[in-house]
Amino acid sequence: MRDRISMVVFVLVLGSILTSALVAVDYYTAPLIRKNEALKTKMRVLDALGIPYTEESIEKEFSENVKADSVKWAKFYISTDGNIAFEMAGSGLWGPISGILALSSDLETIRGISIIHQEETPGLGGRIAERDFLDRFRGKKITPELKIVKPGKASANNEVDGITGATSSSKAFESIINSQSKEYISLFRGGG
Repeated sequence: MRDRISMVVFVLVLGSILTSALVAVDYYTAPLIRKNEALKTKMRVLDALGIPYTEESIEKEFSENVKADSVKWAKFYISTDGNIAFEMAGSGLWGPISGILALSSDLETIRGISIIHQEETPGLGGRIAERDFLDRFRGKKITPELKIVKPGKASANNEVDGITGATSSSKAFESIINSQSKEYISLFRGGG
């Protein structure tokens, strides 16, 4: 009986010590994590808007070239040359996809796209985060609706060549872009 009590006390004391250690580490690292996430978002906004920066100049370039604004629940990033960007997020094939979509001031032409997070299959759907794929969107129209088509088949100004072997991820990405752009543009124009 005494051994059991000793074991229970030991487990409780050890559990309390480890829990306290985890809480302390979380308390210390939470602000650093938030700061790094904010910096990553600023980098992706600059990428999508096509504003050059270096690792040392991210904060400076962002503050000089981009103004953050909110409309209702939506956050917009407006560049000094009138382009807008906003965060987009939705479900991919295997997990969430989030990124930044930048549009020219006409609110129809894609200026750029950058990915913040994705969980698609590496080497297949995960290629949606590769610069080569994202660059295909530059200058494309989102009206009436953006379409990701089979590789080599894009011909219209609203069509983008997809990724071989990643049809489902491409279609999920297309859906995110179309639904989010409509929603954000409506809010930005004051109709939301």
